Amino acid sequence: MNRIKLRLASAIAIAIAAAATAAPSLAHDDDTDAGGNISRVNKSISIDDGAKAGDLDTVNGSIRVGDNATIRSAETVNGSVRLGRGAHADSVDTVNGGITLSEDVTVADDVEAVNGSIELERGADVVGELSNVNGAIEVRAAHVGGRIETVAGDVRILDGARVDGGILVEKPSGSNFSWKQNRPPRIVIGENAVVGGELRFDREVDLHVHSTAKIGKVIGAEPKRYTGSAPF
Repeated sequence: MNRIKLRLASAIAIAIAAAATAAPSLAHDDDTDAGGNISRVNKSISIDDGAKAGDLDTVNGSIRVGDNATIRSAETVNGSVRLGRGAHADSVDTVNGGITLSEDVTVADDVEAVNGSIELERGADVVGELSNVNGAIEVRAAHVGGRIETVAGDVRILDGARVDGGILVEKPSGSNFSWKQNRPPRIVIGENAVVGGELRFDREVDLHVHSTAKIGKVIGAEPKRYTGSAPF
């Protein structure tokens, strides 16, 4: 999870730089159709359906990308990120806020949050990794090419979803996570789901695996098999 810590430090640095250098011309979305970058300090960003844009970043605000739109990246410090149906991005990041990838979204690299949930809807495809520290991660009938990483978040892989790179749940470190240790993360591998690679749990988890699911080697937990719909 060192990568997320570095991302947090980088996001803070971006926030300071943005506050210091933001120019009035950055407060307009007029150049998004031409693939231009948009930077904000205390304002959300919205990209229209079918539009094209470059790097989207804001400090305090959400990012909304319309259906079938294409961007390079979406990054916010305090705010959520939502990509509409069929949208494409190279990467998506937030520090405090959730991330939602709607149906048939594609992300060419990683999707990262620090304190926030991550949800992949049906047909979404992330080539890289999904990672957070706190917050639920749900992959429903979608695909993740890399690994799913978390410290204190529940993970649900449902409806035939596929994760090629395995799952890693890291042990909390430092006083910031002491309260989370009272409740083990719940990991559910649902009906017809496939999780390749290694499922490694460096802390106690509650692992439930459907009888039709296929998983790789499990380290640090004992799977509980179940049938029928997901119990949680």
